[in-house]
Amino acid sequence: MSISFDRSGVIAGFWAGLPVAIGVGGYGIAFGVIARQSGLSVAEATLMSAFVLAGASQLIAVELWGSPLPVVAILVTTLIVNLRYVLMSASLRPWFKHLSTGRAYGSLFFITDETWALSIADLRTGAKRGAFLLGSGLALWSLWVGTTAVGAVVDSAIADPERFGLDFVLTAIFVVLAIGLWRGTDDVAPWTAAVIVAVAGSNALSGSWYILLGGLAG
Repeated sequence: MSISFDRSGVIAGFWAGLPVAIGVGGYGIAFGVIARQSGLSVAEATLMSAFVLAGASQLIAVELWGSPLPVVAILVTTLIVNLRYVLMSASLRPWFKHLSTGRAYGSLFFITDETWALSIADLRTGAKRGAFLLGSGLALWSLWVGTTAVGAVVDSAIADPERFGLDFVLTAIFVVLAIGLWRGTDDVAPWTAAVIVAVAGSNALSGSWYILLGGLAG
């Protein structure tokens, strides 16, 4: 299989990811507000978004933030939440195994629920654009970092992000992307298994184990 990795792939990914990134920006503002209310400075909140790039686990981390800092609780909880990226990355292997180590792992830094969904949908069309994930990731990363900074700066003006629905933005975006990944009746069994196990897990277990269990079941 011949997989390209060039500027055209980056550009295509960037433009495809930009509308999603704009939507994610609302979630970034919410994170910036919550991070400031949890005691992080504007710089700390912005740097976390720049180097972590994982909205759900970042929110969990700042919600657990306190004095003394519960390091073990934060590490274990965010690890559980982010384990889904192991499954997402594995699904890209049929294409990414043809890229160099630097290109593959450099691109995987930018994997999120949204960029993964966009990228695997593009690869399944036969486009073979290995740089698509990098491009869509750069679009999302830029907006995520920028809006985090904005939210952290204006936190006093947005006392309750949920009032504006900012907490639901990321969920709504991924539901739309998931619909685009539907491939027909072959997807009924894994999707149903994932939903049943995830819902059961969320009701029976504390924390975020249901995310990993649902993914493994699917």
